[in-house]
Amino acid sequence: MIFHTFGDPSRPVMLLLHGMLTPWQIWEEAIDHFSPDYYVIVPELDAHTEEAPSRFESIEREAQTIEDYLLSQCGGKADVLCGLSMGGMIAAVLCGRGKIPFRAVVLDGAPLIRLPKPAKSLMKHSYKTIIRKSQQRDPKVLESARRDFLPEKYLPAFLKIADLMTEDSIDHMIDTVFSGCDLHPAEGTRLLFLHGTKGNEYAARKSARRLKSVYPSTEVQCFPGYAHAQLAVFEPERWSSVVEAFLQEDEQKKNEPSPL
Repeated sequence: MIFHTFGDPSRPVMLLLHGMLTPWQIWEEAIDHFSPDYYVIVPELDAHTEEAPSRFESIEREAQTIEDYLLSQCGGKADVLCGLSMGGMIAAVLCGRGKIPFRAVVLDGAPLIRLPKPAKSLMKHSYKTIIRKSQQRDPKVLESARRDFLPEKYLPAFLKIADLMTEDSIDHMIDTVFSGCDLHPAEGTRLLFLHGTKGNEYAARKSARRLKSVYPSTEVQCFPGYAHAQLAVFEPERWSSVVEAFLQEDEQKKNEPSPL
């Protein structure tokens, strides 16, 4: 795992976790938006490093590596945690470990529910096919990626990831991402869950309902007609505005005078 940092280290920490098969650069607009006010940390998750191969072992291992970094480099303090898809699952596990308290947690399309083995097998086959054909520079797969998965400017970074990714890492990602997870935020942590309604957002919608039932204070925002990760990846300025509004609301509540 490689950590990229932006902004003033003396400011509150914001952590941005990308999704599966997604390069860390999808956060570029969010980095520009938030780095004036936050010290923004963006990891290249394992099996998604571009310059050298790395192996994805488990969601728990990813969470522990991030936790160790925050403890050693940031004094164990962090303010905002944002996770997209698989990054949201890592965020949930990181919260559950309980060593790093976060003021606010934003989960976008996080799959917090367990999927049956047949569904996992189908996903493994699909992802392995995408990676193999991307390595071969298959025109249809690349065109599909441009249309549905990533803006054109991020395609070179995605191909670097694809060239180094192994089927073993894909197996471990699918097995642990969709194994189910309980989020255990620290007392006072505010939660925002974002999801769409199109395509494979079933797991995210169900996760949002489950999270709301366990933590009624969770704010859920649904974007009708949006596919998985579409808002964050294809409309990053809007995503940043949604998150900023949530964080500003939190600050306003914190600064309200206590009733006599």
